[in-house]
Amino acid sequence: MAVDFSNTLIVAISATALFDLTESESYLSQLLAQHPDTAIKAFRDYMTERENDPLSIGAGYPLIKALLNLNRYCQADSQETELEAPLVEVVIVSKSSPDTGIQVLNAIREHGLNISRSAFISGSPVAPYIDDFNVDLFLTTNREDAQQVADANICACAILDATPVNTYELDTQQLRIAFDGDAVLFDDSGELLYKQKGLRAFHDREAKMRDLPIEKGPYAELLIKLSNLQERLPAGLSYSPIKIALVTARNAPADLRAIKTLREWGVNVDMAFFLGGLEKTAVLRTFAPHIFFDDSIQHIDAARRFIPTALVPYHSASLLHGDSYLAADKENSLLFIPVPR
Repeated sequence: MAVDFSNTLIVAISATALFDLTESESYLSQLLAQHPDTAIKAFRDYMTERENDPLSIGAGYPLIKALLNLNRYCQADSQETELEAPLVEVVIVSKSSPDTGIQVLNAIREHGLNISRSAFISGSPVAPYIDDFNVDLFLTTNREDAQQVADANICACAILDATPVNTYELDTQQLRIAFDGDAVLFDDSGELLYKQKGLRAFHDREAKMRDLPIEKGPYAELLIKLSNLQERLPAGLSYSPIKIALVTARNAPADLRAIKTLREWGVNVDMAFFLGGLEKTAVLRTFAPHIFFDDSIQHIDAARRFIPTALVPYHSASLLHGDSYLAADKENSLLFIPVPR
C-alpha cells in the first residue's frame, strides 16, 4: 500500500543546496569548457575517486536538519491519528547521474539525515519531477530550475546562495522560518502599486481594503501547511517546535490587512514585524531563522551575512520579473539593482 503523504510537508532540495559541491561543480565546468567531448566520462572518473570523501554542509542544511527533527514527534502523532507518513519528508533532487551522485548519498548517511527519497536526473529539466513528488517547497542553487518551477506554479521555490554564516552554529532543535509579505506570502499587487505610484498610494489602498483578504502569493499554501503542521505538535508558552515570523516592510495602516488576511487563511504566525522601511537585518539576527524568504535582492544581500537566505523568484509573467535579479560576482557575493521596499 502506498503511503499517504497528504498531511506531510514535502520539501525537495538540490544536492548543491544541501551540501557544498562547489569544487566538483567548478571542475565539471572546467572540463566542459576545455574538453567537451570527453568531459562527462572524465567527470564520472573524478567523482568515482571521490565518492567516499566527506562533504561540508550547504546553505540549506540547517533548515533540512530542523525540518527532519520534527519527525521525532511523529510517533506520538501517529498513535492518535493512525498516520503512516512522517510529518516532514525531504527529497534530494540532483542533476547528476546516479553514479556521480554516490558522494551525496554517502554524505546523507554520514550526517545522519533521515532522507530516503532521491532523484538523479542527469541534467534533465527539474520542474516535471518536482511535480511528480508532490513537493510543497523546492530549494535550489540553480536560478533557471527555480524559474521553471515558479513559472509552472508547482510549489513554493527559492534560490539559495552561498552564505558566509557559520551554519553549524544554528540550533536545529526548533524550526524557525521567516517570510517576507508582498510577492511572497501575499500576491504582488501591493508591490507593483508601490513601485508604480509610491508609498502613499499603497497606504491609501490598504486602508480602504483593510477588511478584504489579500490574494495569495507563491508561499501562501506553504505557510498554511506549516501552520497546520504546527497545530499537530506540542507547544507551550515558553517553547514550541516551530516558530514562524512575518518580517515585512509594511507598517500602519497596511499592517491591519496583513493580519486579517492571515486570520482568513486560518494561520497564526508567532511573530510579525511591520518595519515600515527599516532594515530587516536587525530583527532577523535576533530571530535567527534557519531560512528567510524574500523577493528583494536588497534585503537578501543585507541579511545573508548573518542568516541563511532564499530569494523568491517572480513569475515570468509578472511585471516585477527582471526588475532586479540574482547574480554572482567573482567572489560569489550578490550583485543587485537596489529596489526600495
